[in-house]
Amino acid sequence: MKNPFIYSNDNKRYHTFNYYLKNTYHEKIFKVPLDGGFTCPNRDGSKAFGGCTFCSALGSGDSIIHHEDIMRQFDDGVKLLRKKWPNGKGMAYFQAYTNTYGPLEKLKNLFEPFIQREDVVALCIATRADCLNDENIAYLDSLTVYKDVWVEVGLQTIHDETAQRVNRAHDYACFLKAIEKLADTNCKICVHIINGLPYETKDMMLETIQAIAQLPIHAVKIHMLHLLKNTAMADEYEKNPFHILTLEEYVEIVCEQLTYLPKEIIIERLTGDGIASELIAPLWTIKKVCVLNEIDKYMARHELYQGMNYKKNL
Repeated sequence: MKNPFIYSNDNKRYHTFNYYLKNTYHEKIFKVPLDGGFTCPNRDGSKAFGGCTFCSALGSGDSIIHHEDIMRQFDDGVKLLRKKWPNGKGMAYFQAYTNTYGPLEKLKNLFEPFIQREDVVALCIATRADCLNDENIAYLDSLTVYKDVWVEVGLQTIHDETAQRVNRAHDYACFLKAIEKLADTNCKICVHIINGLPYETKDMMLETIQAIAQLPIHAVKIHMLHLLKNTAMADEYEKNPFHILTLEEYVEIVCEQLTYLPKEIIIERLTGDGIASELIAPLWTIKKVCVLNEIDKYMARHELYQGMNYKKNL
């Protein structure tokens, strides 16, 4: 049976990031993760302490080649990735912690050197909804004249009780306000969610994806919860274990979630890249290719494709 999904040139039944990059830039593009020396408002006491309970001490920047000099981080990352893709160009991905949580001058000093580089096609700025004010949104928008600018906003869940449980320290209403402001710019918006957060049901996870499907966004990253060593959530799990999704449960949930997303929305990620030595559970996430293959097989077997169940609320 021919693949019915239009945003695909392979067997994928969803709008992959690889498909978007190839059709946008017509050459190999890779993300180079960076640590700009930020923190988060739920780490430093501005909102809370300790950060999100699932987050590592490195603020989700565990794969970054750490140097104090940001340009050296990028150059070393490019050197590593070009062993696989010799002619590839990079997206400067400010990944660790919250990359708009600081004075505007700091943002300018970090972001603008990458605007000048011919081997950088875009900036990707990972941040939180409560750290997107009018000033830094306007600044990010001003950079779109020179490069594509992706703003990656961590939502994780629309359910405020879960957000409170994991020490997110802002609510869903705050997220919606930030998306509304970003939608008035030329920035591209990517939303992160996590499946398998403590005590969330499948219905709750589907409600999260159905809600963000109605928003003016460009991309989604779907992560599976990684229970990591030396995190508050690991301590919680040791005292009061909660259900960790099996591979079969995760695949079923993700495939159904994809059917509710408009076909135009880019799927940047369907499973995370945890550091194996730090991972407590689920261990099946280590085999990323196997997870993606299971998703492909499930969608084909059940004749599913992205967007087939999407309905726009009027």
